[in-house]
Amino acid sequence: MNTSRKHIFSILLANESGVLTRVSGLFSARGYNIESLTVAPTVDESLSRMTIVTSGEDKVAEQIVKQLHKLVDVIEVSDFAGEKHVGREMLLAKVAIDNSEKHIQEIYKLAHDHGVEVIECLDTFCVVQMMATGAEIDGFIEAVEAHHHILEVARSGTITLSRSAHILGGSK
Repeated sequence: MNTSRKHIFSILLANESGVLTRVSGLFSARGYNIESLTVAPTVDESLSRMTIVTSGEDKVAEQIVKQLHKLVDVIEVSDFAGEKHVGREMLLAKVAIDNSEKHIQEIYKLAHDHGVEVIECLDTFCVVQMMATGAEIDGFIEAVEAHHHILEVARSGTITLSRSAHILGGSK
């Protein structure tokens, strides 16, 4: 039985120009929309870890993994679909305020209730930061929008580690 579900691909690859284009091209060629993509160097600066979140059929995801393994710059690929993992996103948001003490205190209470840090408050907005799961971030955004106006949002996309003893690139 073929099922459609969320896939989180963690890819260890060479930290070289053009690699991102080749990897993301595999997804678009198979009709997969990339919901989030993060990439950064690892402890070994010659390597990067890329995390791609998408949804689709398991059979197509298996084909993507096989095609990724064929790319010379790809060292290892893991699909966390169905695997226990730890995943987080980061949120930065500007929340509008009227600069009244009451309004600012409401923002601080919302932040406290959701484990969010208020970075700074200026005359017309507060900047908040949150590190959590995507669902928790969505919940915080909904809670804020119920009483306040969000002016701007920046989200990092998901980063993920397996909860198993397996270490991506650990066979090196």
